[in-house]
Amino acid sequence: MAWLVEPPSASLVEGLRWIDEVLVFPRPELRAALRAARGITLARRATGWLRELRAGRFDLVVDFHSILKSGLLSLASGAERRVGLAPPFGREASHRFATELARLSPPRQSRFLRNDGLVRYLGIDAPAAPQPLGVEPERLAAARKALGEGPAPVAIHPGTSDATAHKRWNAAGYGAVARALRDEGIPSVVTCGPARDDRAFADAVLDAAGGAACPAPPTPTLHDLAALFQACRLYLGGDTGPLHVASLVGTPVVQLIGPTDPVENQPFPGTPSRTVRVQIACNPCRRGCAGAACMGAIHPDSVIDGIREVLAAHP
Repeated sequence: MAWLVEPPSASLVEGLRWIDEVLVFPRPELRAALRAARGITLARRATGWLRELRAGRFDLVVDFHSILKSGLLSLASGAERRVGLAPPFGREASHRFATELARLSPPRQSRFLRNDGLVRYLGIDAPAAPQPLGVEPERLAAARKALGEGPAPVAIHPGTSDATAHKRWNAAGYGAVARALRDEGIPSVVTCGPARDDRAFADAVLDAAGGAACPAPPTPTLHDLAALFQACRLYLGGDTGPLHVASLVGTPVVQLIGPTDPVENQPFPGTPSRTVRVQIACNPCRRGCAGAACMGAIHPDSVIDGIREVLAAHP
């Protein structure tokens, strides 16, 4: 079985023991060639990669994303059987590239339930109570060593992608939470991703914490970040990919959510979690806004209460 991913996710998928092959779509290279108007380079790299994809001679493609990009790639694979999600879960006309469509209900459900429904459509009996994945013991031990001695910390991941800054809470709020946790004897570490302004925002959170939190150890790959999260007692952050990585490795999470759909973006159901959200007139929305009033309405006390509830139930 092969898994097709983009470069940032490759390290995490490579750690899954039941994956025989990881195919990496060279999107950054193709984008760079397109922007530089290097047509020959673009054509040569795209043709070479498509040849590599078709060399797998796949019988079946399961399109969990079901968007235009993944639909085109499933068609390019040459597989005769291509299974995707019917609208409304299948978006951007991706259903036109599938030979079979899984029609799921209700029309509003989490991504995890949606993926589960696609697996069951294929006739596979998925477990009723899914369990977290976890990382290899050696990698987890290395993460714990990097964190140092003492109680396991809370991981604060305040950033988001560059395109979704509207999903961020404010640095002052995260700082207030870190100080409250310190007063209760709980340390915090602040992690950040590769986005351009992630480090600056993480530094702002550290400044607001006033010494109550420290920078997390370096995590060169997504797999290393997953190990770090598993070594922590709890994850705190907005609706981002790292939050779902933390929940998938079994770390309890407190999710701060505003503009995105709280049902569609629920954390992994096999892991303890709390969602902190304030309902206002316009959320959830698809695009977000610069003001992000829904995120600004979240009070630090509500976040601290959510953390206490999770830690009390799962010490």
